[in-house]
Amino acid sequence: MMEQGLGHLRICTLCAVVLGLVFAYSSADLPMCKGSDYHFEYTECDVLGSRWRVAIPNKAETCTGLPDPVKGTQCTFSCSEGEFLDMQSQQCQKCAAGTFSLGTSIAFEEWDSLPTGFITHGVATNEGNAFINCSNSTWTPKGEYVASNTDECTATLSYAVSLKKPGALSFEYFYPDSSIYFEFFVQNDQCQSTDSESRWMRISESSWSHYKVELSKGNNVLYWKTTTYALLGGAVKPVLLRNIQVSGVAYTSECFHCKPGTHSSKEGSARCTPCPADTYSNKGATVCHECESDKYAVPGSGSCKPRPACTNSDYFYTHTPCDSEGKTQLMYKWIEPKICSEIIEGAVKLPASGEKQTCPPCNPGFFVTNSSACEPCSNDSYSDGKVCKKCPVGTEAVLGLEYKWWNTMPKNMESSVFHQEFSNSDQRTAWEVAGEYIYTAPGVQDTDYLTLTLNVPGYRAQSLTNSERNELSRITFVFETICTADCRFYFLVGYSKWNNYLVEQWKGRNGKQSYSYLIQSNHTVSFTWTFQRTEEFSMDRNFSTDAAKIYSIHITNVIGGVASQCLRCAVTSDKADSSCVPCPPGHYMVNTTGECEKCPPNTYIRTSQPVGKTACVQCGPNTKRNKAYTACLSDCTFRVQSGGEAVQTYDFSPLSNVTGFTSSPRFTNRGLRYFHHFNLNLCGTESQVPASCVDNVTESGKVVKGYVCQSTVVPSDIRSQSMVSSQPFIIGDSLMGVTTETTLGGISSPAWLFPSPQLPDVIFYYKSSDTTQACKQGRSATVRLRCNPTPNVKDHIILPSKCSEGTCDGCTFHFLWESQHACPLCTTDHYREIVSACIQGIQRTTYVWQQPLQCYGGESLPTQKVSACVSMDFWLKFGVSIGLIAAVLLASLICYFWKKTRKLQYKYSRLMMSSGGKECELPTADSCAIMEGEDAEDDLMDLTHKSFFTKIKSFSRERTSDGFDSVPLKSSSRHQQDEEEEEEED
Repeated sequence: MMEQGLGHLRICTLCAVVLGLVFAYSSADLPMCKGSDYHFEYTECDVLGSRWRVAIPNKAETCTGLPDPVKGTQCTFSCSEGEFLDMQSQQCQKCAAGTFSLGTSIAFEEWDSLPTGFITHGVATNEGNAFINCSNSTWTPKGEYVASNTDECTATLSYAVSLKKPGALSFEYFYPDSSIYFEFFVQNDQCQSTDSESRWMRISESSWSHYKVELSKGNNVLYWKTTTYALLGGAVKPVLLRNIQVSGVAYTSECFHCKPGTHSSKEGSARCTPCPADTYSNKGATVCHECESDKYAVPGSGSCKPRPACTNSDYFYTHTPCDSEGKTQLMYKWIEPKICSEIIEGAVKLPASGEKQTCPPCNPGFFVTNSSACEPCSNDSYSDGKVCKKCPVGTEAVLGLEYKWWNTMPKNMESSVFHQEFSNSDQRTAWEVAGEYIYTAPGVQDTDYLTLTLNVPGYRAQSLTNSERNELSRITFVFETICTADCRFYFLVGYSKWNNYLVEQWKGRNGKQSYSYLIQSNHTVSFTWTFQRTEEFSMDRNFSTDAAKIYSIHITNVIGGVASQCLRCAVTSDKADSSCVPCPPGHYMVNTTGECEKCPPNTYIRTSQPVGKTACVQCGPNTKRNKAYTACLSDCTFRVQSGGEAVQTYDFSPLSNVTGFTSSPRFTNRGLRYFHHFNLNLCGTESQVPASCVDNVTESGKVVKGYVCQSTVVPSDIRSQSMVSSQPFIIGDSLMGVTTETTLGGISSPAWLFPSPQLPDVIFYYKSSDTTQACKQGRSATVRLRCNPTPNVKDHIILPSKCSEGTCDGCTFHFLWESQHACPLCTTDHYREIVSACIQGIQRTTYVWQQPLQCYGGESLPTQKVSACVSMDFWLKFGVSIGLIAAVLLASLICYFWKKTRKLQYKYSRLMMSSGGKECELPTADSCAIMEGEDAEDDLMDLTHKSFFTKIKSFSRERTSDGFDSVPLKSSSRHQQDEEEEEEED
């Protein structure tokens, strides 16, 4: 018996059992116990590190007289490999031949049933349908291994072990399907689990993977857990476990027999050796026995089987390498190990080898040497498979690897066979060369995985590719599958030595076709093609004629590649090992002369065709080319003018950061919940951070980057990780343009997806170069920005209600982003002024937004203005005052002119009186002085101060009856008049 934590008994309990048995059977007539009636076990160690050895009866009430407890070995005691602890003598002894022991380790290699200590159970996933019965969703023993469930339940396999010192756990697993989430973790005494970042297991590389983890001293509970998310439907491959080994236990109290098909020939063996081909062994064998001549056995077999008659499915054909004469030969070979017989009636013979034929040319980029071998051309040369030629001036060799002739397996390719069912077969041939193609040779079993792997050392600096899209390389292959059963053909991409990512798969018969895959990461270091004839296990070769054929493989821009052609220098060529001088940025090379011409404004260079004027591609609306002339970018601003209205300006800078959002919950057929998570980078400069989506389930490290990407997330019950993400892909990695039109560059954003308000939406159009079988033109995306100027609105991105996954056809995705920042910037046209009445000499001018408000940011609303003003009362008073002043002035003028008139009348009267009644004559002045005196006198008289009424009274009194005024004359005036008369008489 092995010492395990869960199987130990405490010393007090054991003593009670022993005393009870002695008391119960003391008077009974029972035989004395023999050594076969009981076994020994150790009690738990006390604080001093001591323990007791006690005898435990195998069956109750069968014998009496059990040995008394004795002091046991120290708790630190252990045995070495190939030894076991003899509990009778408490000494380590070597295992006998035909058995083995790992010493301080325990191993589980046989899985006919679940070994003691292992517990398995199935439960419904937290996010699944609670009414699903998962009681039968457990790990199932399959003889050589134990297999997980494949339904949408969580199956757990656990094992508890107590270690007396720090140890380790190792096991082998096969994990071929990413639809299953497979995790392994350990819980210690405090129920603390291992780090969640290391608990996810890696996808297997079509072979068994080895895993090892350190264990702490004390109790350890090991957990293997699987959960299936069959999002796309179809069959799911289970996870397989085998060869579980735990080290760190103190001892094993017995040796284990070698399982059938293995043997140990000497004492003290730590492991058993598998039997070679055509031999067999039974359980606990010390030697392997040869099969009879008419029978066979594969390596590690426990029995021999009759040899069947040889058929056409038991051999394959291949081409020999070219010899020194440039000849090759078609050869036929038996499938190894050979299990058929040629002497049985009806058996076929191995066909004779074909005649020698002229070898086809070497693959492009290679040339034929004198020994008829193929050698690569230099980096500045190219070839069609015959002779190397120098590239013309102004061109550059397009380096890559191209295989279309298959006389020998290329040095950087290898084939292997993985047996789904456990087998120690040494078959290594999976794919064979056949001149014009390479094909899958028949295997030992129809369920075998036949793999072909191409390894590359890396990729050259970006030259003929678009650096903005991170396109390092592209692989293209032409294939065909010929099947009568449900065969599967897989194409996988390797991101490391231990991890492959399934890119595409084909089922059943497929005609000759081509497939391309874009390589965007330097981590992509291998490519694997895997073919399986059927999933239905059978030891018979029923579908050996089913095969996959690969006619050609072409991968571009790899380190150590060769060239089949030379092209004009790419304008974006900035790699250090470039052999030609490229045109300056923004220039293209003229086809005929090779001279550099400048592209029109706001255009970028088409990297797939950098020669000719067609290499200049006009940027889409409202985008500008980048500094490298390789793509068009948006600076997050937009201007539009509709009809005769003013130009509206948008600023989307607040929306330029990477934004993530999740679709509504989706459910599988079994009710398991999952989501589609999107990351979006709307716009920005050349230094913008792209949106990225990652796979954090299988530790593949796959990361895709661009403007828009999607991944599938499912809830997780891991404490430190609420969601796990998988299956990331790019939706848009280049910006086509920004406009209010609903169609651009063949991409449409119908208005019925998101009924539009009065203000037109601004639409961003994106395109992806990542093609699939369903989307042969690549994926695309449209992002509608809709104005919502509500002050407390929260930005949110929604998917079309009629296409809840964001896409209606699986290739074009549509999103609506409502935000304040999607509104045009406010201008003076968006507000109006309101002028209040003049109140107490103050007038207020208030500014308010035009309604409905359809702008945000930009011009701020002006503050209220206060100004002085004059009311109607003031003008009324002012008018009355002016009227009074005018009346006074008018009265003064009347008086003035009246006085003036009176003086004139007076002077006229005097003149008339001086004339003496003669008409037409005027009196002559006596002298100037007198005249002046008269005037002065007159003035003096007129200036005599009198009141107004006195003057009126005197005026009326002086009037004569004839109407003239009576004026007294002075003597001087009379004398003057007499003198005038005398002068007239003379």
